[in-house]
This record gives sequence, structure tokens and C-alpha cells, in this order.
Amino acid sequence: MANCKAIGQNNHEHIMINKAQLSFIKENLGKAPLFDKTLAEVKANLDAEIAAGFDVPVPKDLAGGYTHETHKKNYVLMEQAGAVYRITGDEKYASFVRDMLLKYVELFPTLGLHPAKKSYSRGKLFWQCLNDANWLVSVSQAYDNIYEWLNNGDRLLIEAQLLKPYAEFLSTGNPQFFNRIHNHSTWACAAVGLTGLAIGDEQLVKNALYGLENDGIKANAYDNDGALIKSETKGFLAQIDGLFSPDGLYSEGPYYHRYAIYPFLLFAVGIENAKPELEIFKYRDGSLLKSVNTLLGESNEKGDFFPLNDAQKGMSIYNTSLISAVDIAYYYGNKNPGLLSIAKTQDAIKLDASGMAVALNLSKAKPMIRKSMVVKDGKNGDMGALGILRSGNGKELVFKFGSQGMGHGHFDKLSYSFYNNGNEVVQDYGMARFVNIEQKNGGGYLKENTTFAKQSIAHNTLVINETSHFEGNTDIGELHAPYLNFNDISDTNIQVISASDSNAYDGIKMSRTLFMLDGSFFDNPITIDLLKVNSEKPNQYDLPLYYKGQWIATNFEYQIPENLSKIGSANGYQHIWKEAEATLDGSNIQFTWLNHGTFYTYTAASLKDDEFIAGRLGATDPNFNLRRDPLLIHRRKNSTTTSFASVTETHGSYSPVNEKSINPYGSIRSITIELDTEDYTVLRIKTDNKEGLLAIANKDFHNKHLINFKGSNLKWEGPFNFNLIEK
Repeated sequence: MANCKAIGQNNHEHIMINKAQLSFIKENLGKAPLFDKTLAEVKANLDAEIAAGFDVPVPKDLAGGYTHETHKKNYVLMEQAGAVYRITGDEKYASFVRDMLLKYVELFPTLGLHPAKKSYSRGKLFWQCLNDANWLVSVSQAYDNIYEWLNNGDRLLIEAQLLKPYAEFLSTGNPQFFNRIHNHSTWACAAVGLTGLAIGDEQLVKNALYGLENDGIKANAYDNDGALIKSETKGFLAQIDGLFSPDGLYSEGPYYHRYAIYPFLLFAVGIENAKPELEIFKYRDGSLLKSVNTLLGESNEKGDFFPLNDAQKGMSIYNTSLISAVDIAYYYGNKNPGLLSIAKTQDAIKLDASGMAVALNLSKAKPMIRKSMVVKDGKNGDMGALGILRSGNGKELVFKFGSQGMGHGHFDKLSYSFYNNGNEVVQDYGMARFVNIEQKNGGGYLKENTTFAKQSIAHNTLVINETSHFEGNTDIGELHAPYLNFNDISDTNIQVISASDSNAYDGIKMSRTLFMLDGSFFDNPITIDLLKVNSEKPNQYDLPLYYKGQWIATNFEYQIPENLSKIGSANGYQHIWKEAEATLDGSNIQFTWLNHGTFYTYTAASLKDDEFIAGRLGATDPNFNLRRDPLLIHRRKNSTTTSFASVTETHGSYSPVNEKSINPYGSIRSITIELDTEDYTVLRIKTDNKEGLLAIANKDFHNKHLINFKGSNLKWEGPFNFNLIEK
């Protein structure tokens, strides 16, 4: 099919690579090795795909199926081919995009809704509108990049028969998908907005920026994840207002932040080029660019994101969304040299001006050091926070005391997880889903995500009377969040975060204080966990520990039942087998496990008749949708106001090559609660040759404190005081 360039179309304002940016890229080809390498790799892949030909099948499959994956592959190839044409001028890439678009022009008008009836917003090419929006975000960029090359007839046909009706389908045709505050709507607004910019349709752009005025969404409408749809605000700018905290924390968690940051930034680039007067990258104190740094801070030493809320483990800074995010944040931001070090490890860049800028400046890279941080949650910064304590030797303690996270949120107030050198030691389960694996519910969320992964017992937090926080009600959870009591991350030798919650259970206050101490105090690094609960009525308290690794030993006897039984019947308990149990005598309990060649020992204070349960996931799971992970539960029955105190010590090593074990026994001998009142708690931690006394204020945190403790005065200022005594 011959191409005839249209007269008068050379004034098209390109939204992704404008004329000045194109000149910048072309002037530096051959001077920026990483850009040249990425361009060559993309071209080689495209050449192979062009030679093989393409398919535009009638949609029928769920995620992971042939039609789903083929349409997904097509939009990625079109986006890449459009960029390569724009940069190189090689018309075979423009021809590839045009030919594929014309096939979609033939297909699209014949399509009704996708045959799979599994989504609150069924798509056309895909089973849910979300994937259709993914498609249109990429295709609108591809179209923009070949716009001037197309002849008038093809251009009018593509716009009238495909791009505009698709954008209208995703917006006015699906207001319940488009007009809300959620990552789905972020993709929708970006798809519709970028299409509007590419084809010069101001109404589409207006709808994308500000939402639909009248949407007809019912006040009690819910999506498939159990989240309310109706929102008083809508549109792209409202997404920025509603989904990010002033510190750049994204409400749904880092997994979905990674997913949403791509359309956020891509549409922002289009706006910056087409409507610079909006100053989109300065909007709300530079929220979008700020959020990139926050997101990078939510990754561990290996670059994997902490699996908070619904999250697939292993998602990392090496995802293509983060490659784009790092480049765009560098180019449109303050040229942070730490971002260049991330780009180096990613070893790929975005094929645009931001990627060229990064590639040209890699020699200026400085290490991006992950530091301890407490980042506020909620659009106004008043919905708790996420705390991450980091030592200089690879230890990371993640403390989650923020907002619910909407439909992707978990009922896990005051929960924590612990990492060593990027390895999970005390884990957060993440989500029950196998993304894009068709055999597992079409790649979608499994029912066990609701019945287990979201429930409180699936997390390292206190569970009361075998019920989840907020009784598992997302709407109620959205209204409340824990609050910060105090934190001190100024000294890497000893760091602390403390928070409380008074809403997860009616009439009950929970408070948790987590310390991280490096090896300068005791023989090894330790974490200290104090969890206090205040209730006027007696309850059953369960405190899980989801350890990762091989059980090594305990310091107490336990019984193994002849037959496996479930530890409960609902709220996640029905998924846990009881493998062992013990009734405790009130002395300290110790449990040691081995993880990636390092030993860990958990030492906890107990009360007489406390119970210890060793459990394993997999009950009520006929399709093997859950991992068979182990856990421990410290149970206390018929108790009102009480406290749990424990120490986790990192120690020793084991080499399977040398078959040598070094320091397999921890040095911590005991932790005891010496004083526990409304005002103060005092903990004593002992080794064979040292004794630490930790006094913690339970209120008036930043005042001066004086307590008489066993005939001596303890005097300090601030929330805590730690004294170490050498024996």
C-alpha cells in the first residue's frame, strides 16, 4: 500500500517527541551508548516481528490466552515501531504501524463487548476496559509518531473508525471505569487524553483532564475488588490529587504505583508538550516526579518492591514502567544523579528525549542510597504513614500503618515485614493471583485473595477474636487509619517507629513500637517489637509470625496432632492447618530458623497458659492457589489490656558447600516486661554478658520523664531511653 504524504500536515504538534526533542536525539545518536544499544535491540526485535508478520484476532480469551496476549503484544510493537520511525525516519516501521492500525480499523466496528463476563467494565479487545486502555495509551503514541507520514485517507479512517470511537467507549461509554479515583481511571484518562492530543480533539482532552460532568454512577456501585466506584472528584488532575500523599506515597501500594506511574507520566509528557501552560510537572508541588523517588524508596536491596496490599512478589525497578519513570523523572525533574545510577542498573532507557538525556549523563551517576524513611499517607497526609527502617548492613524493617488502599488494600493495620540483603525473613504474603497465567482464573484475582490474602491473619499483625480489622469491610477501612506516635531515624545504630490504631476493632486500641538496633549494642543486630492492646472486655489475641525459611529449633516442647485440622472456620483461619501446638508456662519462648544461609532467632515474653501454634497454609484450597507457607501464632485468651514483646536476632551462617555452621545459636537469652502501665513500659533484654534496659513512654512522648523503677530513678527526655550494661 503506497503512502502519499498529505499537504499541510507538517504542522502537527507531536506530543511525545516534539521537534526540538527530535533534533536533540538525532544530534546525539552514536554518542550515547545505552541509547544506541536500546535502539538497536528494539530495532532487531521489530525487524524479526515484521518479517514474521502479525495477527489481529477476534478477541475471546482472558489474560494469558492467545487473543489477549496477541493484542497486548501488538500494542507494544506499535508503540516501539512508532518511536523508532520518529527517531530514524525508516519508513518500514511507519508502514508496520499503519498496516496494523488498518487491520484494527476493520476489526473494531465489528466488536461488541468481550465475551468473558468477569469485569464490572467489560472491554472490547480485552476482557476488561483496563487492558483496552493499556492498548490505547500505546497506540495513541504510535499514531502520533507516524502522523505526518500517513496520507489523509488513512489518517481520517484511523481516527474516525478506531481512535475516537475507542476513546469514547472508554469514557462516555464506560463512566464507571473512567470517572473514579483509581488506577483503572488513571489508565482511562491517559488513554483518552493522549488520543485527544494526538488527533486534535479538545473535548476528549477536557474529559480526560477534568472528568465527565454527568456519569449516572450509582452511589452503591462497586468494582470487582469490592471498592466503591462513585467519587465526588474525577479526571486526571483529580487522580493526582486523590491518589498521592504530599510525600508522594501512592494509596494502593507500590505494586499498583508501579503500574499507574506509566500512564501518569506518559500523559503528563503529552500535556507538557501540548499544553505547557498547565505546568503539569509542577502540579501539586511536583507530585508526580516526587512520587517516583518515593516509589524507588519502597524497593528492597535487590530492587524488588515491598509486596504491600495486593502485590505480586518479584515486581521490581527493572519493570519497563520504572525504566520510563526514571528517565522522565530525571529529564523533567531536578536532574537527580541518583536516578542515573538506577538507570545504569536497569541497563535500558526510554526511546525519547528523556532516555537520551539519561544516556548522555550516565557518567554523572551517584549511588541512590536507600535510607530509612517515614512517608505520610492519604491525599492530605493525615492517613497514617509507611515506615521503613534501614541499617547499613542490608536490614530493612517495613512498618505499615497507613490508609486502607481502596479495593486493593489489605486489613493489616500495624503490620510489619523484615528483610535481610533483599531476602524476605518475616514476610508479607502479597496477593493470591497468578498474573497472565490463564489456567489460574484467567490470570485474574483468585477467590483466596479475598478469603485469605486480604485478611488480617495473613499478616504480621494482631488479630482479635479471629475477626479481621474493620470486620473485613473496605468501606469502613477507607474512613480510618492508624496514627504516628513518634519516630527517630536519625541514628542508624538505633532506630524506632511507633504508631497506634483505635478503629480496627470497636473499643480497642492497639499500639506497636518497632526498634532496629545494629550490632554495636549486642553481639548481633536485633529488632525489638512491643505491641500493646487496650480493651475493657476480654478477648482472644492472635499474633502471627510469617517466617521464611527452614524451622531449626525451639526451646520448648510442643505436640504434633495425629491429624491435621484447620485452626478456624472463617476470616482466613479456614486456610491454615495446625501442624503443632503448645501451652506455655510463662517463660520466654525461642524459635530459630534458617534463611538464605543466615540464622534468625525469635525470642518472646509469654504469660502462663499462652498458646503457641505452628501453622501452614493450604487448608480449604482444593486448587492449590495458596503457597504452602509456614507461620507461628502466639495466642493469648481471655485477656483485656496486655502487651506482647519480642526480639528477633540475626546471627551466624551456614554454608552448604562447606557444610559448616557458624554461630547457629543466638546471643539473646530473654526479653521480659519489667513494667507495663498506661504511662510507661520497661523491657529488659539479656545476653550472657550484657543487659539492655529499654524504657518507653506510652504518652507525652516528647516530654521529660522520670519513673521510679525497682528503687532507682529512670530519667530521660523524649519517647524512649535505652541503657546497656556490660556484666
